[in-house]
Amino acid sequence: MAWIFSLSAECGVYESGANQFAQYFKGKSWLLSNEQKCLCNPEIFQDIEDNWWCRVSPSNLSEVGIVSSESAYLMTELGILLYQSLRFAPPFRYALVGVEVDEFRTYGELIEDLFNLSMPGLVLSETFKKQIGEVSAFRPFSHGYIWQPYAGEIYNPLIASPQLKNKFNELLAVR
Repeated sequence: MAWIFSLSAECGVYESGANQFAQYFKGKSWLLSNEQKCLCNPEIFQDIEDNWWCRVSPSNLSEVGIVSSESAYLMTELGILLYQSLRFAPPFRYALVGVEVDEFRTYGELIEDLFNLSMPGLVLSETFKKQIGEVSAFRPFSHGYIWQPYAGEIYNPLIASPQLKNKFNELLAVR
């Protein structure tokens, strides 16, 4: 199973919005601190509520998940670059960077959970601000957007290593 690292943005009810968002990221590339070049590969899709999304999956890091502290570092570096570009992207309703963030919440789910959300890196259109009011967890992100600041990616050996997971499960086993 692939663990996709991406930027996922919900662009609303019109496919054209997702297409504009995808065009903005198409061909963007960065050279990371380890000299690895990452090229953005955007694709659009529709969710179960018929809203349009754009997933931007950078090459070379996007399908491996977080398997070491180095990969967490590189994904965090790339996450910061994605957020920097997101500041100037075409309009979207909300977005998040991370591993397996596709359709992290449909619009309906997001509206239901808005008051209880704790999702570092979540960027919301200011139209949500009218619904939630002033919430201390959110800060200005760019013109028309607020966010919960990104906390980076985390390496968890108990998730990355089946051997450690098995040893831990043995520890938890009731005898």
